[in-house]
Amino acid sequence: MALDLDSEIDREGTGSVKWEYHTHGGQFAHWDKPSRRYGADRTLAMWVADMDFRCPEPVLRALRERIDHGIFGYSAKTDGYVEAVTAWFARRQGFRIDPDWLLTAPGVVPTLNVVVRAFTDPGDTVIVQRPVYYPFFRVTKNNGAEVVSNSLIYENGAYRMDLEDLEAKAADPKAKLLILCSPHNPVGAVWGAEELTAAADICARHGVIVVADEIHGDLMMPGVRFTPFATLGETAAQNTIVCTAPSKTFNLAGLHTSNIIIPNPTIRARFQEVYAAHSLPGMSPFGIVATEAAYREGEPWLDEVMAYVASNVDHMTAFFAAHIPEFTVIRPQGTYLCWFDCRSLGLDADALEDLMLNTAKLYFDEGKIFGPEGDGFERINLACPRSILDDALNRMAHAVETIR
Repeated sequence: MALDLDSEIDREGTGSVKWEYHTHGGQFAHWDKPSRRYGADRTLAMWVADMDFRCPEPVLRALRERIDHGIFGYSAKTDGYVEAVTAWFARRQGFRIDPDWLLTAPGVVPTLNVVVRAFTDPGDTVIVQRPVYYPFFRVTKNNGAEVVSNSLIYENGAYRMDLEDLEAKAADPKAKLLILCSPHNPVGAVWGAEELTAAADICARHGVIVVADEIHGDLMMPGVRFTPFATLGETAAQNTIVCTAPSKTFNLAGLHTSNIIIPNPTIRARFQEVYAAHSLPGMSPFGIVATEAAYREGEPWLDEVMAYVASNVDHMTAFFAAHIPEFTVIRPQGTYLCWFDCRSLGLDADALEDLMLNTAKLYFDEGKIFGPEGDGFERINLACPRSILDDALNRMAHAVETIR
C-alpha cells in the first residue's frame, strides 16, 4: 500500500476542534488563526490527538455504502461488529475477549465519568500517574472523588512507575481506582509486563480497581510490543475495566464509538447499572460500520501510518540535536504524540507557552496541563505531514534563537 501522507489536507470548515478551536478559560472557543489564508503567519495546530491523515479507504467505502442505504435509525452492535472487534484484539494484541465482556460507549472519557460515579463515594480517591492525560483529573473531581498522584519517575531520558509510592497510595482505604494510561499519554511509555504485573498485584492486594485506558494500544512504534492489562493473568483480568476505541488507531474520533471490556461479571453489572442511569447515547450507525471495516481491513494502513510517524520522531530528534540542543525528545514507544523537555531554557510554564504560541505560532498541549510534573515540557502531535513538522521545527528554532 502506498498512502499519500505528505500532502496537507485543509480541515477548515469541517468543525475540526484541532484546527478551528482553542481552549479559553477551560472552554472551547472558535478561532481562525490556523487558517491557511494567513499563509506563513498562520498558527500550526498540533495539539488535539487526532491525525491529519485520511481514514483507511475500506472505512470510507463502508461508510459510503451505509449512507446509500439511506436510513440511520437507532443502532446497536451487530454480530459482525463483535466478531471484528474480538478478532482484531486476538490477532493484534494477543487479547482474547469473551463477547459477554464487550460493552460499547460513546467515548472513553464519558466511560470514565461513569466508572468514577459507580465505584467511588464522595471523598474517596482515584490514583493517577502524572504527568498524565488531563481529563482524568476532571472526571474524578466532577464525580466527587479526589485525585491522588502516583507520579512517574523521570530519569535517564525515560519514565517508569514508582511502585513503592503506588503501594503506599493504594493502601489508603479511601483509594478505590487506579486510572492507568497504557500506553502512556503524554510521555509515550509502553509499560512492560513486569511493571504492569507489579502494579496489578498491588492494586488487587488493596482492593483498588484498575481502569486501563488502552485507547493508544494499537499505536506501537516499530518493534515495540503492547501488553494488554487483562492478559496479565486471572487476578488482573478480574480486577480491571479496559477502555479501548478505534478512534485514535484509525482517526475515527468523531464517530464516538468505544469498546469497554469488563471480564468480572460483578464489576460489569455495576458499571451497566450506573451507565444506564446516565442515559448516554447509543451507537452511531456510522461508528458500527466504520469500526468493523477498520478492524477487518485497516491493518496495512495502520502499519504504514505508524512507520511514517516513527520517521517523524527520528526527524524531529535529529533536528533538535542539530539546531535546538536545549530540547530533549523523550522517544515514544507508542502513540503518535511526542513529549519533549524544554526545561533547559529556564522559562516558567507561562513563559514557555508564550514562546511557543505567540512567538513560534505553534499550538501544542502545554506540559503544565498534564500536572505540575509537566512544567517545562511540551506535547506535539506527529501524525501530520512532514511539511507541517518541518515548518514547526523551523519556527521553534527561530523562537529559541530570539531568547538565546
